[in-house]
Amino acid sequence: MTSGLLVEVTGGRVQGIASRGLRFWRGLPYAAPPVGDLRLRAPRPVVPWTGVRDASTFGPIVPQDRRSLTVASGAGDPQSEDGLTLNVIAPSTASDRLRPVMVYVHGGAYAVGSSREMPTQGEGLVHDGGVVFVNLNYRLGALGFLDFTRYSTPERPFESNLGLRDMVAALEWVRDNIRGFGGDPDNVTLFGESAGANAVTTLMAVPSAAGLFARAIAESSPPEAVYPPELTSVWARDYLELLGAVTARPLGADPTPAEVAQLLDSATPQQLVAATSRMVRETPDRVPGTIALCPVIDGDFLPERPVDAFADGTAHRVPLIIGTNDREGSFFRGRIDILASTPSRIRAILTRTPRAAAQRLARLYPGLSKPRAAADFAGDYTFWYPSVRVAEGHSRHAPTYAYRFDLAPRLARLIGLDATHGIELFAIFDLVRTPYARAMGALGGIRAFDRTARRMRMNWLRFAHDGTVDAGWPTYDEERRRTLIIDADDRIEEDPNRERREAWAAFVPHLPETERAQPQRVDAA
Repeated sequence: MTSGLLVEVTGGRVQGIASRGLRFWRGLPYAAPPVGDLRLRAPRPVVPWTGVRDASTFGPIVPQDRRSLTVASGAGDPQSEDGLTLNVIAPSTASDRLRPVMVYVHGGAYAVGSSREMPTQGEGLVHDGGVVFVNLNYRLGALGFLDFTRYSTPERPFESNLGLRDMVAALEWVRDNIRGFGGDPDNVTLFGESAGANAVTTLMAVPSAAGLFARAIAESSPPEAVYPPELTSVWARDYLELLGAVTARPLGADPTPAEVAQLLDSATPQQLVAATSRMVRETPDRVPGTIALCPVIDGDFLPERPVDAFADGTAHRVPLIIGTNDREGSFFRGRIDILASTPSRIRAILTRTPRAAAQRLARLYPGLSKPRAAADFAGDYTFWYPSVRVAEGHSRHAPTYAYRFDLAPRLARLIGLDATHGIELFAIFDLVRTPYARAMGALGGIRAFDRTARRMRMNWLRFAHDGTVDAGWPTYDEERRRTLIIDADDRIEEDPNRERREAWAAFVPHLPETERAQPQRVDAA
């Protein structure tokens, strides 16, 4: 079966467009606008409309500061709190069977990003693999990932994990509507990169997400960036101070819930974003090793740390691909340096663990006070080792495949980026012919990258179809830890970076982030 351009969905009918052998539906609402009384509340059902809704253009992006934490385009994209929309791409060719569905969650530190950032995103997957592709907007910043529940009252309730709740609502929309686009609601692969991958690994531990996806792919997830309410409540208070300064409505030392509600409800989206940007910049130094905009372990929507859920088998037992890039931390420079990559941040982290373990780690990153070693320490701390922990835990309960992406064009290596954070997106989304990719390939390496990209996309598509991968890619287990190294010539390695992994295993993996004491001296030279 296949779908026409006019489709009945939750809320009414939508009219898409056809182009380049594909069918597109853009800006489809999956929840009610979270405005007015619904600001900082869980998503509500779609508001119905009459007639046919035009689905030829993207919806607005949610409020964000496009000048921070991003190297992508889109500074002029319209913004609105009424931004809970998704997009669907399907093949134009007819099919007598429902197609696999791939739902993508964008990254951006839960502060920036949107479903319209790469206008051709997903087209290559649909064209090459015959899947139905969905991507979505979700609430960012303070509106999506700060926890104000300590100020909640029956008169003005606040709820937690709003960005994640938006994603669950979008997945429920897919379950209820994707048949109309030719997609199989029982064959959904959820995948994401960076913060989007953190969403994937976290949603695997969210009870209300059970049954909404059959498989998962996490590209460069920071799985430990999920925090207890003892810390998130402190961040909520810190944010209110910043917002009070931005709005010229400062709160007292112990504001009442009514005062907090009045401040949050009256602030404009621009004021909320301005305070969020300050918080994102300041938190890495105030609480080293943390990222302020992240999910909270609220005991209800998210009952426990996802890494623990993977280990004890309470995470959803669906097949999982998880991996990182070779040098994740090299990307985080200048205004986007939010990792534990400065000497003071590194010292603060190392002093939270037994001295012998900290010194062992310092030896494995020689020259730790210098940018390259510091970037590798930060990338391993945030992305690589926590992803290893997810893989080892989940492999006890469900098929798990681990990878590391090593390939980079020659220019990327010359400027010290190497296979950095986000580079695999050029492979997955077939972006090697974009101007940026062409520039990075000016000194060579783009043809090898293109060949590798094709192999990687086919593995992702094969996985989305039936949960299998290339026959040469074995499942991960804690004994052999076999990992696919994606390079000009792919290979399998057993326990890559074993010495670093063992050193991180002796480290305290979940730090007491609420401690703000001055760190003791640890040699990180």
